[in-house]
Amino acid sequence: MRDYFTAAREFDFEAAVADTLAGRLDAINACVECCDRHVGDGKTALIWEGRNGERATWTFEQLQDASARFANLLASRGIGAGDCVSGILPRTPELLITILGTWRAGAIYQPLFTAFGPKAIEHRVHTAGSKLVVTDVLNRVKLDEVEQAPPALVVGEDFWAEMERQADRFEPVMRRADDPFLLMFTSGTTGLAKPLQVPLKAIVAFVGYMREAVDLRVEDRFWNLADPGWAYGLYYAVTGPLAMGHATTFYEGAFSVESTCRVIREYGITNLAGSPTAYRLLLAARDEVETAIKGSLRAVSSAGEPLTPEVIRWFAEGLGCTIHDHYGQTELGMVLCNHHALQHPVRLGAAGFAMPGHRVVVLDEQQRELPAGQPGILALDMARSPLFWFPGYRGMATKSFVGDYYLSGDTVELNDDGSISFVGRADDVITTSGYRVGPFDVESALIEHPAVIEAAVIGKPDPERTERVKAFVVLHTGHVADDALAEALQQYVRKRLSAHAYPREIEFVSELPKTPSGKIQRFLLRNQEIAKAQAAASH
Repeated sequence: MRDYFTAAREFDFEAAVADTLAGRLDAINACVECCDRHVGDGKTALIWEGRNGERATWTFEQLQDASARFANLLASRGIGAGDCVSGILPRTPELLITILGTWRAGAIYQPLFTAFGPKAIEHRVHTAGSKLVVTDVLNRVKLDEVEQAPPALVVGEDFWAEMERQADRFEPVMRRADDPFLLMFTSGTTGLAKPLQVPLKAIVAFVGYMREAVDLRVEDRFWNLADPGWAYGLYYAVTGPLAMGHATTFYEGAFSVESTCRVIREYGITNLAGSPTAYRLLLAARDEVETAIKGSLRAVSSAGEPLTPEVIRWFAEGLGCTIHDHYGQTELGMVLCNHHALQHPVRLGAAGFAMPGHRVVVLDEQQRELPAGQPGILALDMARSPLFWFPGYRGMATKSFVGDYYLSGDTVELNDDGSISFVGRADDVITTSGYRVGPFDVESALIEHPAVIEAAVIGKPDPERTERVKAFVVLHTGHVADDALAEALQQYVRKRLSAHAYPREIEFVSELPKTPSGKIQRFLLRNQEIAKAQAAASH
């Protein structure tokens, strides 16, 4: 095992590019990096199990042919380099074909989570300027409620019929390192989800995370539980492992303790990645889980929110494997990790050390770097972080760039050993069951209901989900604040926005706390809920 401090000190960007990419920074294609370059030896690229138990494996050769057909299909519709293709699909081979084929054509892939409702979809496809939405029969109906929806290609209807009419050869369109290959959306506190373009050079950073932090080895069977509709799944269940020529695992079924243990056991999973919510659910069924998979896993990685000490201890003692905390953002990828492949001190509760190629610092409000023991804002020193790739939000100004620093908005503290511990978020974004939810999105959906004048949404402490989405709602005169209306509002948001973002609790109030300028003070409502939780725990 290499020493972390040596690896960080000796990091060489040009060497990392040469060691990671088949192409050059002035001529690169993501489908080549994640598919074509690994063709030739029959290696498996995808291990898939469907929701009804169907199973299949796909080789890089098969994906090369399928992605070429998809790229030809795009070309037949006038879609090419720089255009955007959106996908709202479960974890199926067609999803991976759509992603790779879009990249082969030099186009940009934009993910849509399958739990999104029409409102969330509409904002994203309109902002992206999507030329095509690839979906399945189940999700196709949502597009009927999207105003001026792009054309759809539907798995289960016309997808394979159109694919079979296409040639199985398509020369990859080369792009430059700063050209985007993904268009992501990240939750905001004062506006709708913000678009950000991920440039091709980010592949180098994604592979670095897989190698150093995840410690993905040739002999591993790898499974990332995250859905590719989100950054962690798209970056590290698709791009990262495939760029290394390593197979990824897609399990289409819903998460459960039983199915997770079965997949780990039957597919021989040795390297696992996911969210603390999933790991807490496994811990809650510890006897069943230990019986099923103890000794199966070699390395486990966790992202999305801090792990509790109890989970860390149980993985070591109950399952016989190491689980490590990792920190990142959609804008950054993973940048602060306890590395499985690099030797360094591991401090209980710390997010870890900066990924080699990044310099992570703690700043005060005047952007001065703080010493150990003083909480401040986590920031990236962009001038000394050659793997930093975030270009800013597309078409939008941001306050995240100050001088040479990118400000994450998260509060952290530097430890004496050089590691960094997460303290809390400096914004109102809610973390629930591993998902980040922007309160403004939920508030906007609530206000569309004819009964609602205004709303404020916060994250309420929850031992299972970390936070649960709670809404404080002011009603128009004539509407009765009862359980029936609360249920109606929940279902309205669930259908319009998404199944993970609807408010699980609604409190009707006569007014909301505001600043003199009229801005809702969510932090007062959040502090109120924290105080209630603390009072209840003390009794």
